[in-house]
Amino acid sequence: MKRMWCGSLIMFSLPLFAQIAIPPGTILPVGLNSSLSSGKVKPGRVITARVMQDVPLSPGSKIQAGAKVIGHVIDVKAPTGTSGAQITFRFDTLVVAKRQTPITTNLRALASAMAVEDAQVPASGPDRGTSQEAWTTNQIGGEVVYRGGGPVANGLRSVGEPTYGGVLVHVSGKPGTGCRGEIEGNDRLQALWVFSSDACGTYGFADLEIAHAGRSSPVGEITLLSDHGDFNVRAGSGMLLRVNREQ
Repeated sequence: MKRMWCGSLIMFSLPLFAQIAIPPGTILPVGLNSSLSSGKVKPGRVITARVMQDVPLSPGSKIQAGAKVIGHVIDVKAPTGTSGAQITFRFDTLVVAKRQTPITTNLRALASAMAVEDAQVPASGPDRGTSQEAWTTNQIGGEVVYRGGGPVANGLRSVGEPTYGGVLVHVSGKPGTGCRGEIEGNDRLQALWVFSSDACGTYGFADLEIAHAGRSSPVGEITLLSDHGDFNVRAGSGMLLRVNREQ
């Protein structure tokens, strides 16, 4: 009886795995559950993040907000007289409804917890008589979200639309940076949560840079480097992780 039950469970699970196949180039907007403090974390430390907005995949399929992304710290280097501290880590597992899917990701953008908070309220403060669904907010990177019927705008140009929990936009490259626009033929609207369509690099950190994004070898390994001293990326900070093509 027990064997029959297990077999039925496996047969039922297979379609669920097929439904969450993630096309290369898909962006996962996540909020960190774990702080990354260069003075405290050690190699091997497990880190987790939460998907903050529904991520559309193929028609009729999506990764729901609340899914978990799991990774671990690979290396930590203390600051020296000539360089700041650095942390190398990777995210390699997506957990949806208790089912794990291996992923390889690179880091497109990182924003402090304070920057994330600021992007979710109007710059002039919420109007008591205005519903949140009608607020106008500024994305991390500078674009404006006109909720209540308006677009997501980059100047006078519409780049997408507001949606529950975030935005759906066409990703674009940013001149002078290594961040690209659409890749792998993945030109659909993507979930960017509180980030602009061209958000790239770090926001809200005075001396922190993405020294290695994980796009090139070693693929999937992300390194944050401080200009000087230690640094702390608090829980609640936001990231745009982009799914790499399988190696």
